[in-house]
Amino acid sequence: MERRLRNAENYWLATTRPDGRPHSMPVYGLWEEGCFWFGTGLASVKGRNIAAGSDAVVHLESGDDVVIVEGTAEVVADGADPNPVTPRLAAKYGMSAAEMEIDDPASGAALYRVRPKVVLAWLEGAFPQTRSRWELS
Repeated sequence: MERRLRNAENYWLATTRPDGRPHSMPVYGLWEEGCFWFGTGLASVKGRNIAAGSDAVVHLESGDDVVIVEGTAEVVADGADPNPVTPRLAAKYGMSAAEMEIDDPASGAALYRVRPKVVLAWLEGAFPQTRSRWELS
């Protein structure tokens, strides 16, 4: 499961708007230290949704090789305090940390972390044999 999260190129992030409507967007991200890391603008829909309520869901692109992470999202660095994860996130996508703009206070972007509470995983072709659920504290 962690290998699939680490090796994924794109992820889907789902948050909830303050009025209860869902919002889902593809994002670049990094699975490291048992958490999902991504960057987005503080004023983006994702950023505003997380500021209003921290529940989030992250899942892989594939509907056949499924990993779903349900957890709590939080701002980790808002440009004032660069995080060592930022260069690794940028390098994964062939960028510099400066190009990601997460550590630039003027960009209005931030580094976020989703701490898992529940993880679901399975392979569609072998669902009964591979379905798994982990609850984390």
